[in-house]
Amino acid sequence: MEKLVLQDVVRVFKKNVGVLGVSLEVKEGEFFVILGPSGCGKTTTLRMIAGLETVDSGHIFLDEREITNFPPKLRNISMVFQNYALYPFMTVKDNILFPLKILKMPKSEMEQKVEEIGKTLGILELMDRKPGEISGGQKQRVALARSLVREPSLFLMDEPLSNLDAKLRGQMRVELKRLQREFNTTTVYVTHDQVEATTLADRACLMNGGKIVQMGNPNDLYTLPVNTFSATFLGDPAMNMIPGEITVKDGKTYLKLEDFTVEMPDIHTERETPRDVMVGMRPEDVQLGDDGIAVELNLIQNLGKSIYEYFKTQHGDNIVRQDVVSSRLALGDRSMVVIDPKSIYLFETNTGSLIYKYGRKKYQEEDMPKAVN
Repeated sequence: MEKLVLQDVVRVFKKNVGVLGVSLEVKEGEFFVILGPSGCGKTTTLRMIAGLETVDSGHIFLDEREITNFPPKLRNISMVFQNYALYPFMTVKDNILFPLKILKMPKSEMEQKVEEIGKTLGILELMDRKPGEISGGQKQRVALARSLVREPSLFLMDEPLSNLDAKLRGQMRVELKRLQREFNTTTVYVTHDQVEATTLADRACLMNGGKIVQMGNPNDLYTLPVNTFSATFLGDPAMNMIPGEITVKDGKTYLKLEDFTVEMPDIHTERETPRDVMVGMRPEDVQLGDDGIAVELNLIQNLGKSIYEYFKTQHGDNIVRQDVVSSRLALGDRSMVVIDPKSIYLFETNTGSLIYKYGRKKYQEEDMPKAVN
């Protein structure tokens, strides 16, 4: 169980930059998730930690020892890949034994460790089979066993559940969390799946364009996004975004959306000129009423536990509402979306940065959370 630190790590490829000065600290025994869309640099970051990718500049420390230029075999780091990377010609047992043989561990000790890890992961009955004779979920358990059996200082996982079906992914998320707690191994987990990130992570960072956009516990990332990218990436359905305008009149601040204006008493500002903003509303916070933005229902998605209603505004913007009861509206029905200052977010139109959330002290950028890089 060791601490991992990255300081201004950069990786440059021929045609583009893969990682742009990433800095982060993973605490001892922490389950840390790197989340982001395809091509954002998360897997490249993981591979640099493992020693499988060159670090062009910056530093990597494991337990206060710099390992930036160490070859993979000297890092005491174990990695689980998306495609399992099992040897097809070896039995399950031999796959698990392989890293222990490399370490030249005594045979009796190897046998004991394989027995223990096989029992923990429930794969003892698979030991004599080959990878082609077992299911995807079983292959994933074997890959985990092969990584855990050597008791690494750091455990890396690169989208290990992406090849599994939805039901098995849910089961394996629970299993991974249990195993990480049981072994108490510092873990860095890469995924594009926000459900995996929010259910597994003690802390997470969101990456985009080779940079870390935001870092914190999953609840912080969801409830106080630093910008429109963070706000719309986390959440399913994504946060609604509608253009608006902030104005000040007679010492009072107002928000105008389409043909509707609402006073914002929580905002204290001396800005006298109109200011363009993007107004964010989570689907679960959207309420219907008699006064607000005029909308028309054009799609209903029934997911059993909840209903998603998609509304079109007069200017064509889409607003999604999440309801936990049966939809009381029919397609084509007209209604009003209520704008509650306590449940909306305001973002700077030009930069995308968060500039207002109810409960914050001021309507000023310096009071808002900042992007990490």
